[in-house]
Amino acid sequence: MEDELFPRERTQVAPGAVHVPDWLDPARQRALLAACRDWARPPAGLRTVRTPGGGTMTARQVCLGWHWYPYAYARTAVDGDGAPVKPFPDRLGELGRRAVTEALGPDAVPAAPYDIALINFYDADARMGMHRDADERADAPVVSLSLGDTCVFRFGNTATRGKPYTDVELRSGDLFVFGGPSRLAYHGVPGVRPGTAPDWLGLSGRLNITLRVSGR
Repeated sequence: MEDELFPRERTQVAPGAVHVPDWLDPARQRALLAACRDWARPPAGLRTVRTPGGGTMTARQVCLGWHWYPYAYARTAVDGDGAPVKPFPDRLGELGRRAVTEALGPDAVPAAPYDIALINFYDADARMGMHRDADERADAPVVSLSLGDTCVFRFGNTATRGKPYTDVELRSGDLFVFGGPSRLAYHGVPGVRPGTAPDWLGLSGRLNITLRVSGR
């Protein structure tokens, strides 16, 4: 009820970084969740990502278009079952372009099409350390969509993993876009708030869908 009385507002968190609350309506959220469940099935389905140092990421991941592994891209799930990566759907590319247009303006829409989706699933204990999305050859804005539980999204600067940074509450349906001077900013997820997903969505945990342009 509080949100209905005091709607959350669109916010520029940093130059080129914009948070748009409630960007996806319930119907689009349900449709995206159903698609994510299909994409998570093998082959080349949801996996645990292992780092070069032998550790594991607590958020599990499935990729579309290009398969990301630390710190490169491939056309097969080289650190999973080795199957060809699932194709990148045109509808996600259209969604990415619309997101950039509405968040940053039409001039920020990249000439090359979006062709990568990284879908991360966070359970109650999952986190994501501060990192940069620097494995793409293109500098197109990154589009981030949230489904399910609310998280704290920490958006930092381009020079260091530490301060200054801004903590943003991302709820189900929220959009976050970062490009331009903020394209290589460090960012992460220090925490998820279990049980905060809308009841009508039918999701326990958080899904984050990030769309990128490979430049390949």
